[in-house]
Amino acid sequence: MNQKADVGVIGGSGLYSLLDPAEEVLVPTPYGAPSDRIALGQVGDKTVAFLPRHGKDHQYPPHKVNYRANLYAMKKLGVRQVIATTAAGSLQPDIRPGDFVVCDQFVDRTSGRQDTFFEGPEVVHTSMAYPYCPGLRKLAIEIAESKGLTIHKRGTVVVIQGPRFSTKAESRWFSSMGWEVVSMTQYPEAALARELGLCYVNISLITDYDAGLEGRDDIKPVTSDEVLRVFKENTDRVKDLILAMVTRLDTEFRCTCGGNGQ
Repeated sequence: MNQKADVGVIGGSGLYSLLDPAEEVLVPTPYGAPSDRIALGQVGDKTVAFLPRHGKDHQYPPHKVNYRANLYAMKKLGVRQVIATTAAGSLQPDIRPGDFVVCDQFVDRTSGRQDTFFEGPEVVHTSMAYPYCPGLRKLAIEIAESKGLTIHKRGTVVVIQGPRFSTKAESRWFSSMGWEVVSMTQYPEAALARELGLCYVNISLITDYDAGLEGRDDIKPVTSDEVLRVFKENTDRVKDLILAMVTRLDTEFRCTCGGNGQ
């Protein structure tokens, strides 16, 4: 295909558009269709490919997102670096709604998702000790701090199956393990990006306190409406951070992420 992009952006719940103007393209893959048409637009001297993870109408729940097609489409467009946002819940009292977390680890609690490109006869055991790109993480933190955003420089995200939210017992367990963030989409997305040799960073916008924190009866369990309300209130901050990252990105930079996949 003729269309090419320098940087990929995957938008989570609440972020369904980023570029204006943009050309929308359908990118076929061996794994089926991506979640939606991919929007291609210019940010400075870079071409950006934007894809809403759940589709523009939020028609795909977390366990039905075609993660393989989404990442493969980015690779097919020539993308080597992917910035991904998620609406996420906090598991710790010092991480508050409206804060940003640049995750450095994940814990997978999902089941039944198609989570590898290597299904035989070629078998590759991909290193996942450090699942997120250190270069992109560093850039996200630097820019967020320069903009005065409340940013947490690290965090483990526990990925639940969805589409339901956690029970209070589950939420207490996650918190007691010391994990910071709960999400429904970071697995297998982050792992698939690594298999393809893509640099990948997750920026979690905290929208809620999951099912509530231990000893805090004033915190109500999360609802979908509350997640979208908080994300909508912060959409401009999320977009501003992403666009600033794109502007600063060195698309020629090569880190260790590219050596772990195909």
